[in-house]
Amino acid sequence: MQGMHPHMVIGRDKNDVKDKTLDRSTVRRVLSYAGRYRTALIGFVATLFASSLLSIVPALLVREIIDDAIPTANQSKVNTMAIIMAVIALVTGLISLLERWWSARIGENLIYDLRLQLFDHVQRMPMAFFTRTQTGALISRMNNDVIGAQRALTGTLGQVVSNAIVLATTLVAMFILEWRLPLLALALLPFFLLPTKRVGRVLQGLTRTQMEHNAAMNTTMTERLNVSGALVVKLFGRHGDERDGFGARAGAVRDLGIRSAMYGRAFTIGLTLVGALGTAIIYWVGGRLAISGSISVGTVVAMGLLVARIYMPLTGLTNARVDVMTAMVSFERVFEVLDSENPIADAADAITLTNPDGHITFDNVRFSYPTSSNAPASLEADTGGASSDEPGAVVLHDISFDARPGQVIALVGPSGAGKSTLISLLPRLYDIDSGSVKIDGHDVRTVTQESLRASIGVVSQDPHLFHDSVGANLRYARPDATDEALRAACAAAQVLDVIEALPDGFDTIVGERGYRLSGGEKQRLAIARVLLKDPAVIVLDEATSHLDSENESRVQQALATALHQRTAIVIAHRLSTITSADQILVLENGVIVERGPHDALLDSGGLYSELYRTLVRSESATLDR
Repeated sequence: MQGMHPHMVIGRDKNDVKDKTLDRSTVRRVLSYAGRYRTALIGFVATLFASSLLSIVPALLVREIIDDAIPTANQSKVNTMAIIMAVIALVTGLISLLERWWSARIGENLIYDLRLQLFDHVQRMPMAFFTRTQTGALISRMNNDVIGAQRALTGTLGQVVSNAIVLATTLVAMFILEWRLPLLALALLPFFLLPTKRVGRVLQGLTRTQMEHNAAMNTTMTERLNVSGALVVKLFGRHGDERDGFGARAGAVRDLGIRSAMYGRAFTIGLTLVGALGTAIIYWVGGRLAISGSISVGTVVAMGLLVARIYMPLTGLTNARVDVMTAMVSFERVFEVLDSENPIADAADAITLTNPDGHITFDNVRFSYPTSSNAPASLEADTGGASSDEPGAVVLHDISFDARPGQVIALVGPSGAGKSTLISLLPRLYDIDSGSVKIDGHDVRTVTQESLRASIGVVSQDPHLFHDSVGANLRYARPDATDEALRAACAAAQVLDVIEALPDGFDTIVGERGYRLSGGEKQRLAIARVLLKDPAVIVLDEATSHLDSENESRVQQALATALHQRTAIVIAHRLSTITSADQILVLENGVIVERGPHDALLDSGGLYSELYRTLVRSESATLDR
């Protein structure tokens, strides 16, 4: 695999593609979805039935014209029959519009329901799900596969019902007119059914593989065409390589599309030839019967018109099995995500935190990253067995500390010591292996995640801003916040002057990930967002790392006010910012090796003292330049 583009390994090998008939459980679930739109389905089937009945009438009218009106030179009857045909065509057109309206209602409601369920289910999954899944592949499930499922229900199901009704009504009409000719037509039925199973399996496998290649292509576009990805490509000058890699994936989709189209067309041509042969037999036998006087000429003509209405729905029903087998792939891929288990779901008896004080307790906490992301294998990125968060490896060992309201607890230690992992356990982004994490005496696993996370505010080192206005990003913390509250929070975070200088003030669009703002401005805006949230617990993960000395001093003053009577847990690499912390926890290899106030740790001559003196010398050297 060496030398290959990193995204060229896509899903399963073609020989591993599942080759199976319809999954009954999938079919049952699809029918349960269809049952949600019962009224629309009844209207849809009723219009199909009415349209099918009306479509038989023209052939019967032609028979009357040939056998009765023309031999008797009855012009009045010819005029009447022609008018009836015109009226039937008009009514059929109106019914077709109504049929399309019912079909659209079913299809669009299905898309809405599936997308809403997927979005809600996925966003509630634990962080392990997102760290190991490919965003583009996930988006493909919510777009391409959902639309494919909609087509399966409205298009394929509609064709099945329509063709079944047309076939049944046409056969009844033909047997009423002449019983021998429809028997000849049905004698060719095995030639419609025999190739269906084989072709259906081939097209099902091609469809699944094509969807996986499409998902990989979407992943490439998602990663390369956002601001960060585009910047990396430009800085490394890899435009040509990216074009070639994307071209390879797009080419795979193209080739599969051609193969699928050729299989489908060859199958349709074969069925059409069988239908043409059947029509020829009807005219041949019917013509001989008419010559012998056994049946009328009008009956032969009517039979010729009706036999096409047998072979067309037969072809459609035969194709429908193939279409259903391929369309069900979309449903399978959607259900695959919906069925992924969420291991961090709320307990059935979870309580709601109300007016929390923010008393945090870690008691002998042991944690290792989960070995499974609970994501479907087809969504997981190929990491080549490597991961920064190695599954199963113990990251934190016997962590215990107590943080009371009004206290500032600082976490320090070398890179990879487990500081960020520790704070991710507090809002329950991950669940611990043993021990307990408590807030106000309640284990975080026994409270609702919504109320838990509402009580915690986090400012990360690289805060995320949505592609929206400044005001909308701030109100994400508190949707009902007034303009005055926004201004007060921004003033406290020392970012109000920056916002007022923007072209549209609080209505200015910050761009993807806030690219219109500098790193320091984004951090101050994130601090303002947390101040607006007004949580009981505030977590600062290098929240002042991008600020210059002047702004850092001002923000520290603002934070001191904001942290009053709140619990604060702070991660800081610039140790000069946490010298006043009530307690400093020094982590190394996932273990708390030292704890205490700044002066005591400095005098102990341990790891903290070593880190502090090293960083102070580094900062002094920077200032001397």
